[in-house]
Amino acid sequence: DGAQDAQAVQQISEVRRAVEEAMAAPAPSAPGAHTSANMGSVDLASKVRATCALLEDGLLEREVEARLMVLAALCGEHLLLLGPPGTAKSELARRLSQVCRGSYFERLLTRFSVPEELFGPLSMRGLEEDRYQRQTAGYLPEAEVAFVDEIFKANSAILNALLTLLNERLFDNGHQRLQAPLLTLVGASNEPPESEELDALFDRFMFRREVAQVSPHGLRELAQLAAQGRTHAAFEAGAPPLALEDFRACRDAAVAATEVPERVLDLLVALRGHLQDACEPPVYVSDRRFTKCVTVLQVAAYAKGQAYVDEYDCLLLEHLLGQRPGDSEKVREFVLDSIAHDPALLQAELALLGVFGRTARHLERGGGDGDSDGGHEGLLREAGELAELLRGQEAQMAAALEGGFAALRGSPWHGPQQVGAFVQVLQPQLEETLARVRGLSEEALTVQECLRRGVPGGVLEKLLPKRLRQYEKGIQQK
Repeated sequence: DGAQDAQAVQQISEVRRAVEEAMAAPAPSAPGAHTSANMGSVDLASKVRATCALLEDGLLEREVEARLMVLAALCGEHLLLLGPPGTAKSELARRLSQVCRGSYFERLLTRFSVPEELFGPLSMRGLEEDRYQRQTAGYLPEAEVAFVDEIFKANSAILNALLTLLNERLFDNGHQRLQAPLLTLVGASNEPPESEELDALFDRFMFRREVAQVSPHGLRELAQLAAQGRTHAAFEAGAPPLALEDFRACRDAAVAATEVPERVLDLLVALRGHLQDACEPPVYVSDRRFTKCVTVLQVAAYAKGQAYVDEYDCLLLEHLLGQRPGDSEKVREFVLDSIAHDPALLQAELALLGVFGRTARHLERGGGDGDSDGGHEGLLREAGELAELLRGQEAQMAAALEGGFAALRGSPWHGPQQVGAFVQVLQPQLEETLARVRGLSEEALTVQECLRRGVPGGVLEKLLPKRLRQYEKGIQQK
């Protein structure tokens, strides 16, 4: 009757007002949100930034390569640079050896290269004593940083020993198996390997980067650097920020101290499935490379002073996954899409639909605490937890947008040009997702407020008619 209708209108108005007030209040952080820095690695983070700046100095458009080189060394992994000659590949490796203060080895391979060029000449005295032994001093088995140009020219005589040295840091010298001090090897080639016998060598390079010539809009600046004599100036590391021991200790410290949140684990699993099952041709990701990706992300987070891996760190995966030119773009697009469109939102929306339906039935029955829908307190708690979760996600997205993606811009692993390209993709998509999250938050708060007030079921249905139609459609399909 008229009195009931007036009461319903008043209740609807009161619920809406309460929800508006709740939405106007600052959104709380998501439950379990990570905000703390890793105090044990804050000092390391400043040294890492200084090291990257030192490597980049005087080199144009080589920020990404320099930063990947530092990260590879911190991980104890190897970096492959693919690109034409004259693009500063060897210069970067030489600089890294000075920055690490480690012994350096460099060699250019040809189809006719022999093992002696990499591993040292045979010992004459050893041969006189019936021992097959090499003099390794000054060669790859005793180097801490190495650069091998045209590495895929390695023939079968070189390959087996090189694979063992790269992967296990071991070198068989006669009857002795020696531990090699190699921190990182930078390999260079004009193109990826074409022969299957080189696949194992290709796989040893955890980091892969295609190096291009300086872009047309950067040529004027390159000419100016040349005119100032900076392109030929000898690199002087001075007192490098990081010691060799800092590089060697980083990986184990990072694994012990850096958390990998569920959201990042979900992204990694989904990415591997996407690459192998949805891409054409499929991009194979071995179990070994997959697990090493987790470690690299931990090191990347730890080395920038963070106690956890965030989604922006996952943008580094474009340099870790992929077998062919163009694969890195597939990885980058998937990661950016996952950041902008949280896959967990679909689960949250389904959870909201379920809570809505059970709450509507519960209120229709008078709101007792002993019904089959979980009882009044159980539903109230469930709606509250869902609202808190959505409001937390809303706060994180809003903070990222309002702060101009400060976490991404503050990372030492991405150059300004890269960050600009990432933000250009992320911003419009994240704004769209934020609007969707706010709508879901408002609905969850509406369900919660209706339960608090114990309004009739019809009031909730009038407040959320779209959700009612969706719920009824689901029932009919069942």
